[in-house]
Amino acid sequence: MRKAGDFLILIVALLAVWQVLHMIAGDTTLTSPADTFAKLGALMRTGQFWANVAETGQAFALALVISIIGGVGIGTLLGLNRTSGTVSEPILISLYSLPKVTLYPLVLLCFGLGMSAKVAFGAMHGLIPVALFTMKAIMHIKPVYLRTARALRLSPGQVAATIALPAVLPEVMAGARLGFSLSLLGVLIGEMFASKRGLGFMINSAMGLGDIATIMAVAVFLSVFAVAANALLLVIDRAIPR
Repeated sequence: MRKAGDFLILIVALLAVWQVLHMIAGDTTLTSPADTFAKLGALMRTGQFWANVAETGQAFALALVISIIGGVGIGTLLGLNRTSGTVSEPILISLYSLPKVTLYPLVLLCFGLGMSAKVAFGAMHGLIPVALFTMKAIMHIKPVYLRTARALRLSPGQVAATIALPAVLPEVMAGARLGFSLSLLGVLIGEMFASKRGLGFMINSAMGLGDIATIMAVAVFLSVFAVAANALLLVIDRAIPR
């Protein structure tokens, strides 16, 4: 009950700050909470809005799956070989810090316009953090576990499935939470640059028309989704035995 009360207080405080900023900036810069939620309600009553939600949702789901499976796979392979992990870590960090929007023209050349480009761009954002979290966690597994695996003559696949991944599952979940947010960001950026459908396209179109209410409404919808999904992932993370 106390956590629910604290959350409610936080929401009220955010809405109050939002209203004050609206009063200072005006409708041309920031719509009020009431107008934003009214606009969101109007959008949610249209089929076009939900078609855009479905487009973004499909691209995001595919990008997230690729990020998690690919990131865990790459991180596991690099983490089980300490030399490879040590050499690869600065390379992965450098790639992670690279402004990925500069690579979007290359993504378009490789995948063309459409769903595949958005999925690829979203996966580019989410894969490296998952790989880094997984690799670092595996590199810090207690050596006795790996010595036991060698004594039992387990194959690399058996080591990964029975020792490495169960031991690093909490860290993998932390990486998945970060990958979730970054994959969603990547998909939205991709839709803003080169797409005719999706929530990112809606935001970009509204920016061109100066439609602040639509921009704010879509932003609120995405924020609620992201907060709810991250809360669910946090519950799952805390339920994992450590």
